[in-house]
Amino acid sequence: MTRSILVFGAGGQVGRELLTRARAEAVPATGAARSDADITDLDAVLKLARAAKPRMIVNAAAYTAVDRAETDASAAYAVNALGAENVARAATEIGADLLHISTDYVFDGRKAGPYTESDPVAPIGVYGASKADGESRVLSIMPHAVILRTAWVYGRYGNNFLKTMLRLAVTQPKLRVVADQCGCPTATVDIAAAILAVANSATLSGGIFHFAGTGTTSWHGFAEAIVDAQAPFSGKRPPVEAIGTGQYPTAARRPTNSVLQSDRFVRTFGYRSQPWQERTRETVEAFLKTNSETHSSGARR
Repeated sequence: MTRSILVFGAGGQVGRELLTRARAEAVPATGAARSDADITDLDAVLKLARAAKPRMIVNAAAYTAVDRAETDASAAYAVNALGAENVARAATEIGADLLHISTDYVFDGRKAGPYTESDPVAPIGVYGASKADGESRVLSIMPHAVILRTAWVYGRYGNNFLKTMLRLAVTQPKLRVVADQCGCPTATVDIAAAILAVANSATLSGGIFHFAGTGTTSWHGFAEAIVDAQAPFSGKRPPVEAIGTGQYPTAARRPTNSVLQSDRFVRTFGYRSQPWQERTRETVEAFLKTNSETHSSGARR
């Protein structure tokens, strides 16, 4: 059974990737960007949900400015907590299933091994706390909703670490990247495929699920893979220096360990992400080839 879907946060990197894949697979999908319905406005969310009448709502809308959240907590909570609650209320009213996207930042990063769904949340910053609050609000309204936690998200749309590294690789003689934080880089193409696996499941199993890229690395290791993948296109391969978190101060603390164990999702919905190294190479190549073709076409015109 394929559920028709309504995607809040359609202008973001996950939302855009999801809509692209849904349409390629002929899955009925409607996208709602912030200009269509601000999820902090319950009336706007209800109006759009009633009009779309989806079988499943995907909430990919989020306040993700991690550092700015430390001084703009009200905005972070408005979107990540109240907004999530509003979407859950709308899903309940129209009788739709709900998949809400959350984050590794609900954890403090002190665990020695991969985080599982049963580990207690312990956010160390406003962003993580607001997302944890959002999870709680969603499940209090819809205990059968799917909470999908993911981490280190990158893809061809929006702003993300991979695209930042691509820019720096051709503009800087050397890159300095944190090497003492570890996680699982997760491609938006895999997140989109995972969401559609949920939408296509015969019986929807609710609760909290972790879904992240296969394999573990540091930000430094991720950066090196990105630089290596872009080198054949740019002809540049700047060295990537490993530094400690203390050498790159930020307003918000980051979890030292962001590794998520995804086995429960795989057992339930039958989809596992590709190894992060493979997806990184594919994403870099696809992005740079597309940009090259666009520039070439523009030059010919």
